[in-house]
Amino acid sequence: MDIILITGMSGSGKSVALHALEDAGYYCVDNLPPELLIPFVKLEEQQKEQRLAIAIDVRSANSLHLMPEQMALLGNMGMSVKSVFLDASSETLQRRYSETRRKHPLSGGSKPQSDKALFETIEFERELLADLRESAHVIDTSLLRSAQLQTYIKSLVNAPLAQQLTLVFESFAFKRGIPTDADYVFDVRMLPNPHYESALRPLTGRDEPVQAYLRQSEEFVQMQLQIEGFLKHWIQAIERDHRSYVTVAIGCTGGQHRSVFMVEQLAQNFSTRWLTLKRHRELDAV
Repeated sequence: MDIILITGMSGSGKSVALHALEDAGYYCVDNLPPELLIPFVKLEEQQKEQRLAIAIDVRSANSLHLMPEQMALLGNMGMSVKSVFLDASSETLQRRYSETRRKHPLSGGSKPQSDKALFETIEFERELLADLRESAHVIDTSLLRSAQLQTYIKSLVNAPLAQQLTLVFESFAFKRGIPTDADYVFDVRMLPNPHYESALRPLTGRDEPVQAYLRQSEEFVQMQLQIEGFLKHWIQAIERDHRSYVTVAIGCTGGQHRSVFMVEQLAQNFSTRWLTLKRHRELDAV
């Protein structure tokens, strides 16, 4: 059975993720208490259900401590499980709640919370979910549109279920902030910038003229080799730590040329040995 566990911060997009999984053919259940996870999976196994997506969040705060044991039991049952944690900055979550005028699930009473109380509630939720975040693949939705998040979720579930490390390469623009889901961040802003070439400015790092321009740069080639060397040196240690996903973020000024081509190169070179996924935060938003 293929099981996707969706966890994360309230307001980070879990409903959007479940809709994407439902479109992909998964039987979806929202807010399942952790103590019911194993009985529910066994029931669906008897019903010959092959693809399950289960959302577990802070509304089950009293039983979240059971999740490590439940995950281990699923593994012992021979289930293929992917755990995805949706996150966003506290400021983003606070703004989303303010705009929608919805109550946070941990807020008590019927009156709207003050900005300070809401922020403190969000930080408290972050503490409660810290262990779930540590053991999952994290997606930062702070700057993602719903369509982008759906695309990212579908790319994850379409990846092979082999029990090996998956490398996620992501390009981004420093001017829009560093992705909080990144395990490693590399800055390529010191490399030659195609933006200052009028013919290349409207193109992206996916276009051959930009790629040819960057390939001619010894600095770009050297940077690529050094990033590859660093990752290859430490990947075995990461695998020994039983990590399922590692996100490598590459940033330049606008997230259009240098970081995009670097991600394309890294994803291609590492795909011969590891499962790889690639994302372009700024380009995917267009």
